[in-house]
Amino acid sequence: MIESFDAVAAVLLIPLAAAALLAVLPGYQLSARVNVLAALLTFLAALSLFFGRPQPGPYLLVDDLNNVFIVLTTFIGFTTSVFSASYIGHELEVGRLTPTYLRFYHAMYQILMFAMNLALLANNIGVMWVAIEIATLTTVLMVGIYRTHEAIEAAWKYFILGSVGIALALFGTILVYMAARPVIGEGTDAMVWTILITRAAAFDPALLNVAYVFLLLGYGTKVGLAPLHAWLPDAHAEGPTPISAVLSGLLLNVALYALLRFKMLMAVNPAALAPGPLMVTMGLVSLIFASFMLYRRRDIKRMFAYSSIEHMGIIVFAFGMGGALANFAGLLHMTMHSLTKSAIFFAVGHIAQVKGTQKIADMGGLTETHPVLGWGLVLGVVAIAGLPPFGIFMSEFLVISSTFARQPWLALPLVFGILVALGALFMHLNRICFGEPRGPVAKSDASYVPMFAHLAFVLMMGIYMPPAVVTWFQNVAKLLG
Repeated sequence: MIESFDAVAAVLLIPLAAAALLAVLPGYQLSARVNVLAALLTFLAALSLFFGRPQPGPYLLVDDLNNVFIVLTTFIGFTTSVFSASYIGHELEVGRLTPTYLRFYHAMYQILMFAMNLALLANNIGVMWVAIEIATLTTVLMVGIYRTHEAIEAAWKYFILGSVGIALALFGTILVYMAARPVIGEGTDAMVWTILITRAAAFDPALLNVAYVFLLLGYGTKVGLAPLHAWLPDAHAEGPTPISAVLSGLLLNVALYALLRFKMLMAVNPAALAPGPLMVTMGLVSLIFASFMLYRRRDIKRMFAYSSIEHMGIIVFAFGMGGALANFAGLLHMTMHSLTKSAIFFAVGHIAQVKGTQKIADMGGLTETHPVLGWGLVLGVVAIAGLPPFGIFMSEFLVISSTFARQPWLALPLVFGILVALGALFMHLNRICFGEPRGPVAKSDASYVPMFAHLAFVLMMGIYMPPAVVTWFQNVAKLLG
């Protein structure tokens, strides 16, 4: 038991200690290596939670649900730090980042890892809110790190919209506390998740209903659901690409995790509003809206930002449908999307560097000029579009199957949105990767290991899912109801 407490402490303290060290550490090579080492140690500490978990305390909790998110977050945090080492090195060489900003970047990267881990491990709904707020403010600073007019504008837009969202989530959190107080009493006990879930059946359903609407709007802003998504494309387009990978692959999931916790709370109270229809509606709106918006994108990072909105819509739709199969499909889709989208951003970051631009019109013939990058992006887009044999095909198949079984008419807009997005992605892919080469053909000194490692995982999960992973996801799906 002591060891499991140590592992939880390590998941939180390693990033904090690394951030303090990286803030003062001179030299790019050393700071990049420390960043990678800290992310690796955090991931190993998260893995050790499989072999021993502490009993829930008033502030921290480890269970099947957040274990999925913690392992996924720390793994992608590690692989992104490896990608970041070569990507940021190039940015330093060409003068887009100064040594001072570089120290700031690495320190903020570890603070972001700490904040996301704390949000996932929190057993107190107030602490979870604070952690998501820290993650928001940290990413705002990182989005604006280039200090260009566009980057500062994107950071302010993210700050304003993110602050509105997080304020709505705070109000929803306060309302949950007010609903719990007459039943549990004053003090922190009325904010502890493990206590709330056992007593929620006695809470005032009217207060819970209002609370969930605010929480859905508030955390839904962070998830990037339409029409609350406006910050996301700008943040992806103007910030460093490693932060785009972390935003799409991880931070959206952390906000989704908060929504799922409160959804479970609502499900315990029989008189409360059913959260499923609200989530299904917002999921479908996000999917169809983002699918059409993909066609008009001119910036490659902005295009894949809309792809993230589309896939978060599918995931929220699946969890809104509920039931063992839909929840399983939602978990699988979330995992596959995080791995695939971060791999795509790894490719896109290096493509933008060798081409000297993010404009799709200035790219072309990548499979000829830069075969590894070009074909890596082709594989990533094939995977994210939901084609076999990749894992997203399996998760989308399960989402559609569960929808046909329970609400057949909802499957029509779902499949329509997926097919519209597929057409847009392949239209842009054809222009970027095939045809006559366009734009500069600078040599790439990128590290391709993170990109292909992610794609290998996604391919394996589409062909063969280890029984241990299936059992784990099934247990979490039952928890979600």
